[in-house]
Amino acid sequence: MPPKPIKPSSTPDDFRELALACEGAVEGAHMGHADFRVFDRVFASLGYPDPAWGMIKLTKDEQALRLATVPGAFKPAAGAWGRHGSTMVKLDMVDSKTLESAIAAAWVYVAAKKGKRMRKTVAKKKAIDRKKAFG
Repeated sequence: MPPKPIKPSSTPDDFRELALACEGAVEGAHMGHADFRVFDRVFASLGYPDPAWGMIKLTKDEQALRLATVPGAFKPAAGAWGRHGSTMVKLDMVDSKTLESAIAAAWVYVAAKKGKRMRKTVAKKKAIDRKKAFG
């Protein structure tokens, strides 16, 4: 017997729970709606343009994959934000497994960007320290 299909039925509470389950994630607020951050950078937000929607930051390739895989549930955010990977999620049109993987992809993207920036900063500081030490 084939497995039962998963019904799309995610809620804002599901979104919040999944976002906060990501390592180091904290909830804040910006412009009147909740946002979720890692390393003080937003990877997801909830409640814009209304409570039925969430937003996740994805790579352009990941965004294209989500748009193709679950049409109607994902759409680019308006303007330049959307062209750079910000992706709107219609919560009641996406199942929990799909939502979880999308939020995880957003977390990885934002955390990796910050980690790369931190590694460059540490490398630069070490180079400066070596110059000071060895003149």
